[in-house]
Amino acid sequence: VAAADGRLVTAARQKALTDGGGVSASDLHLLLNLLGGAGGVGEVWTPVCLPRFNADGYFYAYAAALGDDDDGDNGGGGSGVTLILLSTEREGFYAAAGCRRRLEEALRAQGWLKELRAAVKGGGGYGVNRAGAPELRHFLYKPLEGPEEMQQVPQFTSPELEEPYGSEEERQRLFDLYHYLHSRVHSPRRPLRLLYHVAEKETLLAWVS
Repeated sequence: VAAADGRLVTAARQKALTDGGGVSASDLHLLLNLLGGAGGVGEVWTPVCLPRFNADGYFYAYAAALGDDDDGDNGGGGSGVTLILLSTEREGFYAAAGCRRRLEEALRAQGWLKELRAAVKGGGGYGVNRAGAPELRHFLYKPLEGPEEMQQVPQFTSPELEEPYGSEEERQRLFDLYHYLHSRVHSPRRPLRLLYHVAEKETLLAWVS
């Protein structure tokens, strides 16, 4: 797992683990909360339980910053990305550290560590105007179909919250509207594929394609 500022960058797993059910989104969220910022304190090695995967056991988690020996543009080290590796071996710290070094060497040889640093420094957000739809204020998109790994770790994309959703009150109102659309579209009694709703300040469209 690679994370930046507590956000998932990418996740990979062994095929055997995928066949066994994979790591759920809630378990990944737990990992990010626990170790997503651990790269700033050197190397971390700690047991961690992933309850959705197996509530009766635990992994050993290794976390460290990628490219921690590199000189960043601001004089600091690292790419800003934390690498999290999971192992079932209690004495697997040195193997995990070696894996990180090999990954760093490969990324550095391809110039990708520099790209990662620039992407993290520049921020990962985007504005709603990137959609190219005039008068569009906000949107949320979640793919329902795709590669198997996408289904194992469902994700969504949405632009940064801009005006008129600058205040906490307006943001909560927007989230309530999304919740209403979701409850109507995925109603167990009468699910919908298309919903057009006129609210007090917005016109909303929910579309399951």
